Amino acid sequence: MKTKKRSRLSRFIRDIWLHTPFVRMLLLLVLLWLVFSAALYQAEHTVAGTNITNYGEALYWGVAAFSTAGIADTPQSDMARLIGGIWIVLGSALFFGAIVATITTYFTRPMQRPGKRIIDTIEYNLEQLNELSLEELDLLKETVDTLIIHVEHLKQARHRES
Repeated sequence: MKTKKRSRLSRFIRDIWLHTPFVRMLLLLVLLWLVFSAALYQAEHTVAGTNITNYGEALYWGVAAFSTAGIADTPQSDMARLIGGIWIVLGSALFFGAIVATITTYFTRPMQRPGKRIIDTIEYNLEQLNELSLEELDLLKETVDTLIIHVEHLKQARHRES
């Protein structure tokens, strides 16, 4: 049972890594966080009364500000406030956007499989039988016949393997 859970977890992580925008958005978020924190530090570190006196404090401010924790000190200079405001909007959009995009992509991915599209196409065509021309119906019949033959070959091949 433990192996099955590990297999599911590893498949989940692989799917997130390969088939969703999570990693790219996370890397972009980290890059922008470093850049905006550096810009905030440059704009703020020489201002009297500031709490952002080193790059580490600017990094902390960057996380506290966009994560809506509400514990970030307000920058003192107008330039730092502008930089911080842009970062809060951009960082929040990227952070929450990464989560929403990843979840959406992960759960809609099975619907994008080629097999699912084939089945959807067949179901659609079956619903539209009255609308199809004789040529289209003949083509559909040939396609279904080929599909049946293919399935029978697969069954025979699996039966021989076992």
